[in-house]
Amino acid sequence: MLERLFQLKAHGTTVKTEIIAGFTTFLTMAYIIFINPELLSQTGMDHGAVFVATCVAAAIGTLIMGVWANYPIALAPGMGLNAFFTFGVVLGMGKTWEVALGAVFLSGLVFFLLSIFRIREWIINSIPLSLRLGIAAGIGLFMALVALKNSGIVVDNPATLVTVGDLSQPSALYTFLGFFLITALSYRRVTGAVMIGVLVVTVLSTLLGHNQFLGVMSMPPSPAPTFMKMDIAGAFDVAMVSVIFAFLFVDLFDTSGTLVGVAHKGGLLDKDGKLPRLGKALMSDSSATMAGAVLGTSNTTSYIESAAGIAAGGRTGLTAVTVAALFLISLLFSPLAMTVPSYATAGALLYVAVLMAGSLAHADWDDVTEAAPVLVAALAMPLTFSIANGIALGFITYAAVKLLSGRVSEVSPSVFVLAVLFILKFLFLSE
Repeated sequence: MLERLFQLKAHGTTVKTEIIAGFTTFLTMAYIIFINPELLSQTGMDHGAVFVATCVAAAIGTLIMGVWANYPIALAPGMGLNAFFTFGVVLGMGKTWEVALGAVFLSGLVFFLLSIFRIREWIINSIPLSLRLGIAAGIGLFMALVALKNSGIVVDNPATLVTVGDLSQPSALYTFLGFFLITALSYRRVTGAVMIGVLVVTVLSTLLGHNQFLGVMSMPPSPAPTFMKMDIAGAFDVAMVSVIFAFLFVDLFDTSGTLVGVAHKGGLLDKDGKLPRLGKALMSDSSATMAGAVLGTSNTTSYIESAAGIAAGGRTGLTAVTVAALFLISLLFSPLAMTVPSYATAGALLYVAVLMAGSLAHADWDDVTEAAPVLVAALAMPLTFSIANGIALGFITYAAVKLLSGRVSEVSPSVFVLAVLFILKFLFLSE
């Protein structure tokens, strides 16, 4: 049955190899089980319900990807998108988390429709590479600011906006410890470096009396506090248009980039360098986002950590199915997830921010018309505390600079349309 479903021989792999690859991928991305509930619970969402939503949404998306698209790619609520959900939409704009979930659902629905009608290629090709790089880096910087703020390393200052906090506090020290440890373990190519760092800080802070141990295993919490609580009607608000677009845009490009990058590493691209069954893969992703919104979590997306499983030999959807099963088993470890303090996840956020900010290295710094939008988009996200504003200002900068430089032919009509819409939003719809 496994051979018929996953075509193991055709992909030069075995059941044993695929299962080991699945365990490898899971260990590299299991940190999301601890970080996502910690972030989203700051909106007022029930921590236990978000934990369940995180595990189940990841399992659903990964299972669909494995069985339907037959790719060794795992999905889970995306880093950066969960921070935007919490600090940008709910705490920043003052929207309820129910409305934010409604926006997540709508972005997933639009993503699904784009995949069905094959509009996604046109969108992907029409957005300049420099903007994609700037947005990826900006999300990383945004996450870094969130981590530094939550751990008390960076605090507000009426004269300078921000300043350094009290670095002698346990939260700051544990954040640095986690960040240093994760970075060092990653450099040494230790599988599960992020999760190990989070757990080490959690155990150490508990032993030293700075954290309360709540247990390891129990029956899963009830998903009722967040299940089907999304407010779709509330998301049909003019002010939420840019939010839905930001969710959609980041998810679309994050997923597309991850799929192609991971597939390239695993030799899964065809002779023309394209990804077979791309439509199925993207629909798996968008379906998982909608399912996650129903359950009570932010956008679910494909994880670049899937490359770890591919490096271990994973080549088919059986790897993904293994990951999905492990996420379901993780439902039994809710007390452990609730034991993890915010400063333990802050170090992990800083590390992920480093990875995402690395996209700046690929920007064309010799062409100022390409470099300027990259910097504007990257800086605007943390400084305005909004991924949506960063995307908008990046588009406006790109269109304006190219227009005034006499290089209009390099800009697709869609970029100009979006730039004009963003200008109108700032002029007439700013709150």
